[in-house]
Amino acid sequence: MTVPVAVLGLGEAGSEIGRDLVAAGADVRGYDPKGIRVDGVQPRGSEAEAVADADLVLSLNSSHDAMTALENALPALRPGTLWADLNTASPGLKVALAKRAAERDVPVVDVALMSPVPGKGLRTPMLVSGEAAGRYAELLAGLGADVEVQPGPVGTAISRKLLRSVFYKGLAAAVVEALRGAEVAGCADWLRGNIAAELASFDERTVDRLVDGTATHARRRADEMAAATEQLQELGVPARVSAAARDLLVELRDRPPATLAATAAVATDAPARYAKQLVEHTGRRLTWRTDGAVSSASIGDGVGTVVVGDGVLTLRAQAPDEDTLSRIQRVLGDHLERFGRRNELTVAWQTEQK
Repeated sequence: MTVPVAVLGLGEAGSEIGRDLVAAGADVRGYDPKGIRVDGVQPRGSEAEAVADADLVLSLNSSHDAMTALENALPALRPGTLWADLNTASPGLKVALAKRAAERDVPVVDVALMSPVPGKGLRTPMLVSGEAAGRYAELLAGLGADVEVQPGPVGTAISRKLLRSVFYKGLAAAVVEALRGAEVAGCADWLRGNIAAELASFDERTVDRLVDGTATHARRRADEMAAATEQLQELGVPARVSAAARDLLVELRDRPPATLAATAAVATDAPARYAKQLVEHTGRRLTWRTDGAVSSASIGDGVGTVVVGDGVLTLRAQAPDEDTLSRIQRVLGDHLERFGRRNELTVAWQTEQK
């Protein structure tokens, strides 16, 4: 027997998903405050009317209207009806929806649409979280939907999407701003090709170099982005992304130095060999700087250091907080113990007093 589905919001996304549900043989009813109708979707006069006989509700209004839609539907929702919020809303709002619906014994799942809906409809990749995520995936899987369950409470799925959006949308904004400046400066074709080449070469090591390099070279880069911001202003191009990058670099440049530190002195007859192995292996993700017997790398907001001595290999971790300090200790200590397992190397960290 087909599960009755209510679609609230029949705009660009809701209409395509509703249409695909009908094509897949689902029993679909829908409501849109603007009176939009979709072939095959039974029109209802309100949210309450749409959900009254539904076992699954897909809320596709907007983040601004998500709570309003739930409030309007609540009086008619039957206990156990599954409410799926597909809006791009904050994790906090998704949690608030779940708490409000729980008062009527209505489970809520958080669905993040991981690509644009137009052209994909029900096949749009969906990441879903919440206690009833498995039930949601089971209901839609038979209708041709592309659903992946993300373990965790409501808010987990949308959190991942939004964090990814910080990168994707931020990158897009940076490209747009740079090309606007390049067009005025007469070098747009050159910059477009340069950007394409840089993006084509990206891998995980590139990400690590970007993170570590931003912290390590904050002073020089802050000056560089200050100059870039001034150039855009001289060209008559609003410098929004450039100014934000400058401000972030200034913050990193002026932050207090690391206040936590720990050291581990590991006795070994081959300190140079183990140091080289440690640096080369972790160099896949970290950018090391070596000066004689000392190698150091930025790890998160802290610094890890490897020092080759006479019969001893010394590891040092410096960080502004306990979590970062522990991370550096794991990166250096766990790798070294694994490399030296045959010789029973043991890393014992000692906290330095400030």
